[in-house]
Amino acid sequence: MNSLRVVDKLAVDVLADNLTDSYSSKPHNCSPEFNNVIAAGAKELSGATLCCAQLGLGLLLTAEAGGTRHKLLFDAGPDGAVLLGNARNVGATLRDVEAIAVSHGHWDHMGGLLPALDEITRGAKERKIPCHVNPGMFLERGARLSSGAVAPFQKVPSPAELEAHGAQVINNGEARLLLDDFFYLSGEIPRISSFEKGRPDHLCRTGAAEEWRPDPLIMDERYLAVHVKDKGMIVFSACSHAGIVNVLLNVRKEFQDAPIHTALGGLHLGGEAMERLIPDTVASLRQFGCRQIIPAHCSGWRAVRALANEFGEGVVSQSAVGNRYHF
Repeated sequence: MNSLRVVDKLAVDVLADNLTDSYSSKPHNCSPEFNNVIAAGAKELSGATLCCAQLGLGLLLTAEAGGTRHKLLFDAGPDGAVLLGNARNVGATLRDVEAIAVSHGHWDHMGGLLPALDEITRGAKERKIPCHVNPGMFLERGARLSSGAVAPFQKVPSPAELEAHGAQVINNGEARLLLDDFFYLSGEIPRISSFEKGRPDHLCRTGAAEEWRPDPLIMDERYLAVHVKDKGMIVFSACSHAGIVNVLLNVRKEFQDAPIHTALGGLHLGGEAMERLIPDTVASLRQFGCRQIIPAHCSGWRAVRALANEFGEGVVSQSAVGNRYHF
């Protein structure tokens, strides 16, 4: 993937995330929610003008190079009304989104996808938006609770449903470059590290007539990456079910000539089973020399604390809904 284009700049709007936090100080390249809603035209700060946090992740990426701009939606959070309301409140229009990339087949990343498609294509029903998915996303999923009961996950939209809402579904498991080679969507992430063995409570099945079976590795997960001039690779790992170390090992293999500048996204290091991986994860992240680590979504406060203790607050900062990052 050496043909990935180096972009001049990249803006990232966090439209869906677990956390709202407008008071903590932000890194120099982050415009916080309060600033963004006032700039978007809000006359006051209120429950109606601010963003709503929900379990999930949705990122709007706007990249520019050589006078050309491309906009991509990476995941759509759990709920369309919340995603669209948050986008409106921070002045992040979806109408000019040119493509959608989906990280994996969980409701908290795909639940807002159909309303997002409706908004993108509103007033132009003949317009078809490329929507990049892979076949592994469309299994039924669930989790075994600490009580022993199985909690089924909401089913994600099928390829047919996506098409009915204006998507040009690209259902392919391979890595690819998107939008004039501005964005890289990974293929299957190799599991290399010795300790990142997936999510032990995770289950799947092909339909209601089948028994639930273990699915710890969640092999349909993909990451997104952008190469920014004078910085390096900005990596978006929506949940890191593969393990953030495995994700960054793959980035380093695919883009050997570019440093990894930033890792942004969910690290899935919350919960008793996953929290045991925090020390190994922190130790293994040292090798990448990231200038920024921005945990989001499913990272868990214990992981954020451990990362901040190791790398310092100049490197580690918590993502929050309504933030806008500039690279």
